[in-house]
Amino acid sequence: MRLRVSAVQYHLHTISSFEEFEQQVTHYVKNAAEFKADFVLFPEFITTQLLSIPDSNEGHSIEHLPLYTELYYQLFSQLAQDYNMHIIGGTHVVREEEKLFNVAHLFYPDGTIGKQPKLHITPSEVEEWNIMPGEGLQVFQTEKGTIAVLTCYDIEFPEIVRLAKAMGADVIFCPSCTDDSHGFHRVRFSAHARTIENQVYVVTTGTIGSLPTVDFMRSNYGQAAVITPNDVPFPQRGIMAEGDINNDMIITADLDLSLLYEVRQNGSVTTWRDRRSDLYPDWEKLVGPRAVDEKIG
Repeated sequence: MRLRVSAVQYHLHTISSFEEFEQQVTHYVKNAAEFKADFVLFPEFITTQLLSIPDSNEGHSIEHLPLYTELYYQLFSQLAQDYNMHIIGGTHVVREEEKLFNVAHLFYPDGTIGKQPKLHITPSEVEEWNIMPGEGLQVFQTEKGTIAVLTCYDIEFPEIVRLAKAMGADVIFCPSCTDDSHGFHRVRFSAHARTIENQVYVVTTGTIGSLPTVDFMRSNYGQAAVITPNDVPFPQRGIMAEGDINNDMIITADLDLSLLYEVRQNGSVTTWRDRRSDLYPDWEKLVGPRAVDEKIG
């Protein structure tokens, strides 16, 4: 009922080759492995760093990121297998049917790759990069529990996190990329609300640093955090761990799933159990009786 999670405050800076990207990613994974992490979370849009390679891809357009997809898969899949951990490799822009999607990837220790496209796309992603919204939410079964991966803007929508919880997720991983304090706090405050509403853990992190030659990645404001419901078994402010804002670092914390099950049944508040589906639509209509019958766990 316990799992150890690490979250990377990934430092974006200009690099000269894919090998430099590989070395940086490997450094963070090795760091998490030294802490014996079961999961390590990277931020959204980390592969935009590849667009800073001089003379790469005829410039620095987001449309060229899919050219790195296979190398990205090989790197993260091999690291997950080598270190026997689950790696949420941030997000990477992929091309499907001539459309661009911002996709979060879960790399399992056995080499399996799970994919969750970002479902809610910000105005700037649409206007500047022509990224399309994904379709469909899934949760991922692991030997340590059931998780979901919702990217940045997704966490600002209560309905999608409610659905993830109804589908069985106990931990929401939220890779993020925000360029200023306003965007960062929108994501952060939303993450706190989602833990209270659904009595789940949220693990989030963001990019830091800058890519001067890559449009719309010239500034980043980020901080990793492991966020809990606000109830007696957990820290008073609902923060189990957090990094230093805009510093290159990694944080690690242990999550006890049994505490979630306990507060859902006997907590000071029981927000998941007490939702009024007689007054407003609820997700059991979409996922069946599981959401109705589940009182603990």
